[in-house]
Amino acid sequence: MRGKKSRKKKRTKKKSARRRNGEKRVADLVAFGVLLLAAYFAIFGGEFTILELKRLQTLELAQSAQLARVRAEIDSLGRVAERLRTDPAAIERVARERFGMIRDGEILYRFREPAPTEEGEIDGPDVPE
Repeated sequence: MRGKKSRKKKRTKKKSARRRNGEKRVADLVAFGVLLLAAYFAIFGGEFTILELKRLQTLELAQSAQLARVRAEIDSLGRVAERLRTDPAAIERVARERFGMIRDGEILYRFREPAPTEEGEIDGPDVPE
């Protein structure tokens, strides 16, 4: 009788070990599925996805570059404004270039571009070819 009981115990131990292994596999598959679902949600779902963060980082770099350009332009314009407040030569240069002002005794020559005609040719003095 001992032989039969020990065989039954061995069989039930084997069955229970198989059952535990099967349950462990199912638990592992469920855990793996949950991890896959969490990874999918992190990449494509929710408010702050990895794709959204990448887009925001690119946008931040572009905005930083634009801010640097604007700051450089502000600095340059500030230097120009300071020169116009203090430097008479800078004031004279702007007056001559923008407003066409001249000093006493100078003669101002203005050149104008010839107007195009209907055929697209430039209207101007006849030049022999």
